[in-house]
Order: sequence, then structure tokens, then C-alpha cells
Amino acid sequence: MVLGQATRTWVSGVGDDVNPCSRTAPCKTFAGAISKTAAGGEISVLDPGGYGAVTITKAITINGDGTLAGILSAGVSGVIINAGVNDIVVIRSISINGSTTGTNGIRFLAGGQLHVENCSISGFTTRGIDVSKTGAGILSVENTSIVGPAVSATGIYIANTADTIKATLKNVKISGVDIGVDVVAGISSPTAISYMTILNSNISNNHTGVRAKNAGVINVESTSLSNNYVGVIASEAASVVRLSNTDIFNNSMFGIGNGLGKVISFGNNNIAGNAANQPMQVIAKQ
Repeated sequence: MVLGQATRTWVSGVGDDVNPCSRTAPCKTFAGAISKTAAGGEISVLDPGGYGAVTITKAITINGDGTLAGILSAGVSGVIINAGVNDIVVIRSISINGSTTGTNGIRFLAGGQLHVENCSISGFTTRGIDVSKTGAGILSVENTSIVGPAVSATGIYIANTADTIKATLKNVKISGVDIGVDVVAGISSPTAISYMTILNSNISNNHTGVRAKNAGVINVESTSLSNNYVGVIASEAASVVRLSNTDIFNNSMFGIGNGLGKVISFGNNNIAGNAANQPMQVIAKQ
């Protein structure tokens, strides 16, 4: 631990970044508190407020449980993670609002694991959550909503130039964007693979709901992919999407898109009201 850093620090809407970030003398911003928080520690939020964009370079938890903790990031990214290869970062109960000009809600550029819990992300122009890494990583997103309104933006984007990224989305809502979930693996490297599992989520009212590209593999379970232009697509030969217990309704062009990859059904999905569907490979449960 660096001298003067605490395991738990505090921020308040009426705090001051010259303070030691203690419970009785809190800081005002996440950026002000992070330098006073030990690696592996936690920044906790005392009361409602806007706590500013932040860059994270070490293992840390930012916890807004119990209050309205916001980041207004007009023109910039709300949270940037550029941490160590084994570092674990947790973003919990934070509202990130790009105010229609913010570039990304959260960018995961380096680090071991990123866990996003009980958050809302909106008003971005590029990506809600951007995972653009050169090496392996783990992403977990749970009980989180991502809303446009930028029709050219992506809800959750995953791309890696080496190794493997593993991602899990559970109870996630994505709407009002160009591509809800875009797993674009293997950029400039045929050995780079990304795996994503989507559980109990709603990815609707977008141009494309779910897309696997390059060596991206997406497993979709108990999820709604409805009212998009294209519900789901595996766009290139090495890409795979597997569907189980999933509703694909009322997509105005394709429910199952006409890509070059494989869309595989376990035979227990509900598919109706789409303008057209590409044939799927249907396999038995194992």
C-alpha cells in the first residue's frame, strides 16, 4: 500500500478533493478519490451527486449502492479501465450519462476482469461498454441497462487482438442503438477468440440485436431479441451463435440474419412475426 492510501475511501456531493477521502472528510470526485485509495480497495458513495469521469489504473471497486451516484461524461468516456494484467475492477450501482455527446460509457482497455453491476449507461455516441484489449480478459455485466439514443452506436462491443476474452451478460437491457451486442473477435490475429453468454436479457428496438463476427462465439439463453431490424446474425464463416429458450419476434428484416457463420438452435426457441429467417442448424440438447 502506498503511504497515505486507505482501503476504503468516500466521496460526497459536498466533499472536496483536497480532503483525505475519509468518512468524515470525503472527496468530491471519483478521480480525486482514486489516488487516495489502495489497490484492491473501494470508493464508496455517501450521498447523491455527480462524481465525474474517471480513469482506473489498478484493482478497485467503485460502489454507489444505496444512493444516486452519477457520472456525467459529455464529450468523453465515463470510465476508462487501463489496469494491470491481473487487476479486478468492479463498477457497481453507477449511472453513466454521456448527455448525447459522450463517446463511451465504459472502456475496458487493459486489466484482468471487469464486473459491471446494477448500472445504467445512456447518451453515448460510440459504445456503451467497449472491450478493446490486446490480451485475455473477463467481462461480467449484470442487472444493467444500456440505452442510446445514438443510432450509430453499439451497446456492448468486444474485440481482442490476441488470446481469449470471456464475457457473461445476465439480466441486461439494451435498446436504441445500431448493434446491441457485437462480438468481433480475432482482429489481426486468427488465434484471438471471444466467447459470450447472454442470459435472461432483453436486446430489442435496435438495428441489429446480436452479431458474432470473425471468431466470435455467442450463446443466447432465455433472452428476447425482438423489434430490431435484424434479430441475430453470425456474419462471417468462423462466427457462431447458439440459441436456447429465446424469443425472436417481429424483427422487421430478419429474425435470423443471412450471414456466413452458423446460427444454431437447440430446438426450443420461439420465432414468429419476422419478415424472414435464414435456415438454422438444429441440434439436440446434450
